[in-house]
Amino acid sequence: MTLRRSSKIALLFAVASAAAALLAAPYPAAASDAQQMCMGDAMRLCGHEVPNVQRITACMVKNRSQVSPGCRAVMDREHSARRRATAAAASDD
Repeated sequence: MTLRRSSKIALLFAVASAAAALLAAPYPAAASDAQQMCMGDAMRLCGHEVPNVQRITACMVKNRSQVSPGCRAVMDREHSARRRATAAAASDD
């Protein structure tokens, strides 16, 4: 395997990891959907942050206004789910 190909694989893995971290979903199918919807945006907007998953995640949040409608919908859905979970946890205290 060439160095260029290894770098591409590492880049894809890092972006996929960031997408999964950013868009962690309770169901594997939803996580896969998030990965499909956001992979291109992550590569286009945040590829320069590879291999740092936390920086890719922060970059995606920062550039939310520039992501595709499908990715934005997934991000919005996950943000709402996190807010509900936080509110539920706070009400349990």
